[in-house]
Amino acid sequence: MRELNGIIAPIPTSFDEREDLALDRMAENIERWRPSRLSGFAVLGSTGEFVYLTHEEKERVLSRAREVIPPDRVMLAGTGCESTRETIALTRFAASAGADFAMVITPAYYKGAMKPEVLRTHYFEVAENSPIPVVLYNIPGFTGLNLSAELVAELAAHSNIAGIKDSSGDLQQLQEICRTAPDDFTVLTGAGSLLLASLVAGARGAILAVANVVQDLCVDLVEAFQRGDLARARTLQHHLSPINKAVTSDYGVAGLKSLLDQIGFYGGPPRRPLRGVSAEVREKLREIHDRASRVAVRGS
Repeated sequence: MRELNGIIAPIPTSFDEREDLALDRMAENIERWRPSRLSGFAVLGSTGEFVYLTHEEKERVLSRAREVIPPDRVMLAGTGCESTRETIALTRFAASAGADFAMVITPAYYKGAMKPEVLRTHYFEVAENSPIPVVLYNIPGFTGLNLSAELVAELAAHSNIAGIKDSSGDLQQLQEICRTAPDDFTVLTGAGSLLLASLVAGARGAILAVANVVQDLCVDLVEAFQRGDLARARTLQHHLSPINKAVTSDYGVAGLKSLLDQIGFYGGPPRRPLRGVSAEVREKLREIHDRASRVAVRGS
């Protein structure tokens, strides 16, 4: 099994001005990220607007992404759907397309029915039928449901459930998951503002939207922590937090895509009902990015 660690970028799905898939533009972005020290890419995550794609579009995105993601970089495929049946179908396709891991978000439409025993059965059934290891995806800010540390520990006991992306923003919960899960279960944070704290708690890396625009800053922070340079890691965290906030809670996918357009990548429009950002926000994002980028120089 491929290792999950370091910084993984959850890449946006590229659309043209008609909001049709622009797969060649997505492929060009991946090529531009190739020289970076990113450990891999997550395709069809929240940053990838997966909830706005049809099943057929998801298959096309996964296939094209695998064609251009370097073989030495890990690929996670967002395959979580509302039904167990469709999740298994998309997971099997992702495996056939060459994905290394299936990243499965919590089904949440019928929240009241999603009791721990229901979610346990869902994830176990997906894991049993998946040709590739499963990574849990916990993002209660979007789903309205939280995978508790106790439930994660139960799920982690399954041989085909390899890890979790925890975007709860709850550091105490992440620490408890690290404490109770098996040693071979990988915890990754999805909260850029808590990257250093999560590493201290036991996370092995992160899947961060902000890594699309400041890869070096994110990787430098992880490497500073790994070599024991906590002073440098704290400094980098202080610089990472503002740009992370800007492209997540403040301006979201639209803001991230706008910034990508400004720094030599293809951002393009989000898919409606998401809306693009104003010229004023674009300027603000560029200023925040430039401040963060100035410290993202190895050895500085």
